[in-house]
Amino acid sequence: MGNRRKPSPPSRARMAVLTTAMAAGGAVLASGTAHAEPGPTVASVKEQVDQLNEQAEQAIERYNGFQAKQQKLQSDANQIQEKVVRGQEAMNELRTRLGAVAADQYRTNGIDASVQLMLDSDPSGYLERAAVQNQIADSQAALLKQAQDEQRKLDQDRAEATATLAELDSVGKQLATQKSDIQTKLAQAQAMLNKLSAEDRAKINAQQSAEKAKAEAKQAAAAGAADRASRSDQRADLNAPVPAAGGRAASIIGFAQAQLGKPYGWSKTGPDSFDCSGLTSMAYRAAGVRISRTSQEQWKDGPHVDRANLQPGDLVFFYDDLHHVGLYIGDGKMIHAPRTGKNIEVLPISVMPYMGAVRPA
Repeated sequence: MGNRRKPSPPSRARMAVLTTAMAAGGAVLASGTAHAEPGPTVASVKEQVDQLNEQAEQAIERYNGFQAKQQKLQSDANQIQEKVVRGQEAMNELRTRLGAVAADQYRTNGIDASVQLMLDSDPSGYLERAAVQNQIADSQAALLKQAQDEQRKLDQDRAEATATLAELDSVGKQLATQKSDIQTKLAQAQAMLNKLSAEDRAKINAQQSAEKAKAEAKQAAAAGAADRASRSDQRADLNAPVPAAGGRAASIIGFAQAQLGKPYGWSKTGPDSFDCSGLTSMAYRAAGVRISRTSQEQWKDGPHVDRANLQPGDLVFFYDDLHHVGLYIGDGKMIHAPRTGKNIEVLPISVMPYMGAVRPA
């Protein structure tokens, strides 16, 4: 058969190299697995969407303020332009009259006044006519100066209005760019939501519902404690007269209730959709009261009210910059237009950072 030599076993040094290499490979694989980038979590997606929605509402209120200011300045500019037209027409008429007077003076005063006096068959009549003509000239000169001064003032007003509108147009473009940027971010966040499984999306919806229910339970508990603590006082107040604002509050709240379920709409004041300040301003208008367009300006539309003294119809404000507003309806709740993608709803005022309340006069 012949002598076959058995293969010699690997040396200890070679075994050590192989063992080290295998261990290193395993470490690399383990390291790659440990440091793999995780996908977005439900919590991170929800947090990002919430942040973007808040940024969007801030931009919307600034945009609403711009629109209100632009509309007012446009109206002012139109009035100024009408004044300019009327002033120009008056000046044109005045110039025509002054031209006729100048022509008449030229015809009558074409020679030296003393010679004309000597040649005139009625010297006393000439002197009388000359005095009248001087009076007319002085009067026309005064009117002309007045018209020129008014024209100068109107030109300045028109230039100022033009400059202001140009500035507002620039601001409007900046806000439009900002709004577009936020819309892009919202679309990105929505895309992240769409990538989540149906189970994870259900978790987000359940979490939102749980937060709302928790706020309602907290509000109910606080209301129950207050009811027990002041039950005797409430009995004493059963026959108290209804506040004077009751009728107005009924109109305000009635309008808001009729909008429940309608979608939130950027910079909309109805009738099919509303943003937060659009809903409150139109609810007050339904009661015959005009308030400002934006939430920040509505904060200045009346006396501030303590939280303990809230009444139905009061405006309630949220967040440090007052970029959200709702209508208080009693029992610690409000009607508000929440944000893009949601509908007008009833919500406890404790669910957001509460800043205060206003009762417009």
